[in-house]
Amino acid sequence: MRGGWPRACPRSRLCLRAFSFSAGGEPSRGAGPGLAGRLVEMKRNYWRGKEKHGWSNRKHSYRPRRYRRPSHNNHTESRLEQEEPQTPVNAGPSSSGNPSSSSLTQNSVVPELPGFYYDSEKNRYFRLLPGHNNYNPLTKESIQYKAMECKRLRLLEEEEKQKKKTTRAGLNSSMLLQKRQLGLLSSTSYCRLVHELKVNCMQRRKIEIHSPDSSVAGTNNFKIIVADVACERIFTVNDVEHGGCKYGIINLSGLGKESLTVEMYDNLYFTNRKVNSVCWASLTHPDSHVLLCLMGIAETPGCASLLPASLFSSTNPGDRPGMLCSFKISTAWSCAWCLNPQADNCFSTGLTRRVLVTNVVTGHRQTFGTSSDVLAQQFATQTPMLYNGCRSGEIFSIDVRQRNRKGQSWKAIRFFHDSAVTSIRLLEDEHYLMAADMAGKIKLWDLRTAKCVKQYKGHHNEYAILPLHVNEEEGLLTAVGQDCYTRIWSLQDAHLLRTIPSPHPSSKDAIPSVVFSSRLGGSRGVPGLLMAVKQDLYHFSYN
Repeated sequence: MRGGWPRACPRSRLCLRAFSFSAGGEPSRGAGPGLAGRLVEMKRNYWRGKEKHGWSNRKHSYRPRRYRRPSHNNHTESRLEQEEPQTPVNAGPSSSGNPSSSSLTQNSVVPELPGFYYDSEKNRYFRLLPGHNNYNPLTKESIQYKAMECKRLRLLEEEEKQKKKTTRAGLNSSMLLQKRQLGLLSSTSYCRLVHELKVNCMQRRKIEIHSPDSSVAGTNNFKIIVADVACERIFTVNDVEHGGCKYGIINLSGLGKESLTVEMYDNLYFTNRKVNSVCWASLTHPDSHVLLCLMGIAETPGCASLLPASLFSSTNPGDRPGMLCSFKISTAWSCAWCLNPQADNCFSTGLTRRVLVTNVVTGHRQTFGTSSDVLAQQFATQTPMLYNGCRSGEIFSIDVRQRNRKGQSWKAIRFFHDSAVTSIRLLEDEHYLMAADMAGKIKLWDLRTAKCVKQYKGHHNEYAILPLHVNEEEGLLTAVGQDCYTRIWSLQDAHLLRTIPSPHPSSKDAIPSVVFSSRLGGSRGVPGLLMAVKQDLYHFSYN
């Protein structure tokens, strides 16, 4: 004590400056003893709070705003900031005397604090622990997984209760029929809108898979399913427990409105190498073979194998034909079969920084160097053009009639995505190309102008190679995201029609593989969506 005034800490000096101004912004006069008593009381309360909360929790406590030096232009604002109440990080609604604090937290966006997460139910912050902590595994990943699982179960419950909204406001079957009779809708628009209504009303039913070998059926997880052009058969790649892959063909002829059974035929061959890409090949007749791209392991190089579809049959295993041919190549990320007569019996494989076009009959090869890995490919049918999507985000086309060239001069069309391109699909007129990337963006490109004309929002992807499914007859686009949700858009206006949750919990090894068609099982088949996830096969049928 000097001269009757206490020796104040820096905090008290700031408070002294704050209280040396009156409410009107002018310095107060004659406030000596009253102000000194007020400062002593504030200092006493400050040390009591420190003893109550303890110095050990000091680094976890909420840091109040720094006091700012009061400005002569606005004294009132500086005093309000300095008198703002201080609350700890994990304080709940009862820790604050202001009843509006809890409502403020609920209505406003809760700030993210490093090392903590906010529980909306308990209205508290909780400390996060490292992912390797096995005693109390409260991690950010587990919290996100729990939230995603709750959302998935809620959507599944809504689907079972059929609590669905129409895809578009005011759109129903009676209105469509009335507009069609009045001539307000063309036949194309009417069919497209009818498909949108049916897609919104699809119901999930599980399919029973029959196999000649009862010990094999339903024991391996589905990894890839690919339908032929007529949608009569589906080629399947299944993961084997010891780390390999096994192949099979599912015949959809038995799939009907009353019967939900299909026949699956396995072969005796399996591989211990990863299957990167699969497509149907028309060598002797339409969809007569299956083209597989296998990764190399250790000293074994990768290869592209052509398997005859007759290899998968219910006849005597000893009478089955062997493998037609196999081509040794480096690691292949993608493959495509050419249906244009000018490049007959040719297939392409997308490799690491190059494209390899091979003639199956003559064995002749053409190599085109690229600056990045080729992750997606598709041949055009009207012209011998090959379209490629790269890890760098580049999409370009190659005329396979030209000879090998060095550099980039052989690229006919070039445009770019911001992330790695995972799938490309040409539309029937071959003037437009659909492309998806690892940033979750799906874009429709006009090949004549090399410009993006539409973007389909809602897709989720971060690093997986996921395919696109375009059905122009129905006017639909289907894609499965890395979050295990199947989304269906309208091709015409990019409107998201439906989001289908997976029947199984989301995980990296449980991403569904789907096939959509209006004639599953052939020309007289049933419309709907086939979904293969884990060991189960589901059919989402039209009502």
